[in-house]
Amino acid sequence: MERAANINPELLAWARKAAGMSLEDAASKIGIQPSAASSAAEKLQALESGERFPTRNQLAKIASVYRRPVVTFYLAQPPAQASRGEDFRTLPFDVPPRESAKLDALLRDIRARQEMVRSILEDDDEAGQLEFVGSATIQTGVQGVVDSIAAKLDVRLDTLGRRNGTADDLFKDLRSRSEAVGIFVLLVGDLGSHHHTISERVFRGFAIADRVAPFVVINDQDAKAARAFTLLHELAHIWLGQTGVSGMVGEDQAKTPQAAIELFCNDVAGRFLLPDSAFASSPDFDPADLPRIMTAVARMAEAWRVSEPMVAHRMRRMNWISGPAYRELASNYAARWQSQKARAKDDAKESEGGPSYYTVKQFKLGAALVGLVQRSVRDNILSHTKAAKVLGVNPGVVEPLIKRYEFVRGATVPGLERD
Repeated sequence: MERAANINPELLAWARKAAGMSLEDAASKIGIQPSAASSAAEKLQALESGERFPTRNQLAKIASVYRRPVVTFYLAQPPAQASRGEDFRTLPFDVPPRESAKLDALLRDIRARQEMVRSILEDDDEAGQLEFVGSATIQTGVQGVVDSIAAKLDVRLDTLGRRNGTADDLFKDLRSRSEAVGIFVLLVGDLGSHHHTISERVFRGFAIADRVAPFVVINDQDAKAARAFTLLHELAHIWLGQTGVSGMVGEDQAKTPQAAIELFCNDVAGRFLLPDSAFASSPDFDPADLPRIMTAVARMAEAWRVSEPMVAHRMRRMNWISGPAYRELASNYAARWQSQKARAKDDAKESEGGPSYYTVKQFKLGAALVGLVQRSVRDNILSHTKAAKVLGVNPGVVEPLIKRYEFVRGATVPGLERD
């Protein structure tokens, strides 16, 4: 079997460690088989030391497992670490190396796809400088940014009270309005498989504040009711011109510049979804009375079609809830969501129905991204292979996905039915 004898063995060890894998775990995923003389981990270590070289098929498998291009292993030294932009997270726990590696792989993929989208827009003369990207600063103030976003999305803040529909309907409406003004909004919470999910505790969203092709990525592992808040939080980052990854920020944590920006964006999202008019009357509960607080939070969340954690956050920022009560609430909501996810996973195993793969994929990618690819493919600007890279799918998925998009918009496509 032909071996890749001209690779740099040191990069095998570097890529494994960057992926957060032990020798044993990596050897198992690569499919290295033990022998009487050596364990699988020892065989992998021999490859990393240069004592042996992998076969070309084995190298392809290694690249797949570590999520690196094969060409990486022919470099003289490791490539520079891709920037996440600003890391606005101040997580109250240490992220395991494996989870951090998965997040880095996801961000590399999203950045590469965003750069391709920007190139398509520029080559097809669709590119235009979006004036709202980077148009604000923290000095603009929370309400100033709220008003600017609302004006751009054509949302009347004074008519948001007692919304019709569900929290998911609210998210879909805000997403559609965001895409209409040139922002690509994706739902992504894994590396292409449910075996490689990334918890919402690791990241909630990611914004690329590009003036031609701004991207917002929302972790779809989070609750549906939280998506509208995350979208508006990331829109605030785009208005500030801040590219980066977002996550939890504890109110009692150090007020670093990144944490201050994150809290500002939280306040923008909170005030957009729950304007001051929602708090016209004084609270009818004690700041530490947890049972009554929970009742009030649930009531307001139902009325405004938003998540209970978001309402609790807004009430805490207004000092309606004490610090200890808020922390207990947040812990309760987090535990409840984890329980709901576990039940949903079990229900999914037993269910045979549900929407098709293409319906789900189109929803996660968003109409703006699928629509751009559809136009580019049909105009012979983009090959199916490159379209697959933009969409993050296999080439064989591109045409059925495009046809689904066309069908939903009224075209007649034989053999397709609405879900």
